[in-house]
Parts: sequence; C-alpha cells; structure tokens
Amino acid sequence: MKKVGFIGLGVMGVAMASNLLRKGFEVAVYNRTSGKAEALLALGAKQLVTPAAVAEASDVVITMISNDAAIREVYFGVNGILASARSGLIIIDSSTISPTLAKELASEAETRGAAFLDAPVTGSKPAAEGGTLVFMVGGSADKLTEVEDILLAMGRKIIPMGPSGSGSTAKLAHNTIVGINVAALAEGMAIAASGGIDGHSFLELVQSGGAASKAAEMKGPKLLAADYDVQFSLELMLKDLRLSSTLSDSLNVPTPLLEATKSLFQVGDALGLGTLDMSSVGQAYEQWIGRKLSGKVDQVH
Repeated sequence: MKKVGFIGLGVMGVAMASNLLRKGFEVAVYNRTSGKAEALLALGAKQLVTPAAVAEASDVVITMISNDAAIREVYFGVNGILASARSGLIIIDSSTISPTLAKELASEAETRGAAFLDAPVTGSKPAAEGGTLVFMVGGSADKLTEVEDILLAMGRKIIPMGPSGSGSTAKLAHNTIVGINVAALAEGMAIAASGGIDGHSFLELVQSGGAASKAAEMKGPKLLAADYDVQFSLELMLKDLRLSSTLSDSLNVPTPLLEATKSLFQVGDALGLGTLDMSSVGQAYEQWIGRKLSGKVDQVH
C-alpha cells in the first residue's frame, strides 16, 4: 500500500486525511499550524516538519490548501514539496486554484520526474467527513489510475476532465453555479419573507418544485436557523468566484450572473461574515429587508 503525505489540515483536509487513516493508509502530515494535526496523530498519522519532508517520505502527496499564494509557498518554498520531488512521486492538489497555476505545477513536477494531478473536490465538509467527495481530475490518465484507490478512500466518484488544468477549470465553473444558486436561494427567501410568507413553508415549496437544488437542500435549513457553522466558508467561495471571474475574462466568456454574485459575496465579506459558512450571505438580505429570512421581524442581524 502506498505511503501518503497530506499537507493542509483545514476543515476539509483533516476529514480527508482521517478517511485515509481509517482505510489503512500510512499517512504523514504537515500543516503550518501544527496543533491541527492532533486528531490525526491519534489515528496513527506521523507529523513531519516541512512539506519537503512529507514529499521525501511519501509515494503520493496530497495538498488541500486555501489559496494560490499558500500553494506557492508549500510547493516552491525552500523546504517545499518540489525541493524533494523525485521520479515516481505523484502529487495531487485538491485545492481550488487557478488553472494557470495548476499547469505551472504540472510542468515543474515533470521536470523533476514527478507527476502532478489537479484534483479539486465537490461536496464540502459533510462529504469530506463521510468519504463521499467527488474528484474532478486534470492530468495523466495513467497516473490517475495509479492513485484511484487513494482518491476513492476519500470520495465516491472520480471524473477525469482532461489535461493538466482541466480539473481546476471544471471546479471554478462548478463553484460559479454553486455561488449563484446560494445567492438565488437567499434572494428568493428574502422576497418571500418580505411578502409575509413563513420561511419554512417557502423552503418546503422550493424543495418540492422547479427551484429545488442542492443549495436549497443544504443551505435552506441553515438560513432559517441562522446556523452558520462552516461547511464551506464565505471567504473561500468569494476567492473561488474571483478566480472564476479572472478565468472567464481570459476565455472571453460573458458572465453577468457570476459578477453579480461575486459582488454580493463581497458585501458579505465586508460585513465581517467571511469566516462563517457561505450561507451567511443571507444576512445581507436580512439587513436590507429588516427581517429574518424565516419571516420573523425581530432579531435581525
């Protein structure tokens, strides 16, 4: 069984690495904040002091990191992954990064005899914990076959997307839809609440009709309960929308819905909601309409 390195122990990373350990993989971990590894150490993980050390000790390295700048530090730093990359090493990035950076990482890995797959995921925290993530993968089909067992220890499905960068492109296109759906749900609930409709009754209607969506299923109850425990944070969704906006500009694709949604999430971030679940964008609507999305007039944020 391959030795796996896991770098980036945020909400998603801890859950993903936990599933690898439970499936019997030997896992070495690294995180810039060392305390986040405690739960994994209890499951048998080994904590190493640098990304380079993780790469040196592993057959496959997985990264799950918040943004392009942090990725560059982990890969290109003095003690970064690429400092220890060698022939036969397979590197998998499951972060959401720009396709341009994904292609650059693939090229740099190849010059060292290693392979790189951009393999972002969809499913957020519940799917990471349940091992039901979906991986969208860019890169060599042969290398993907070599790591299928590792990915399926953390997820339920792998969808090859094409050459390097394709996984990242697919993820940004996907999260554009997710962000728009969450914004649409909050806006529809604001209209209903302002018209005197009980939020629970309205959500039941949404889930029973043509407006039904994964967003309504996962975020509707959170909006009604003002439960903003993080499944996927507002600031991370805003980061993805900004990346998607840059990508769509480079592809010359008109994206009026993306731009409107990005602006809405920027408002949410300006209100200090960035570290909360992305459903907290509904608080902007609650301030604008003077009542909660549940239909209640009191206790508006």
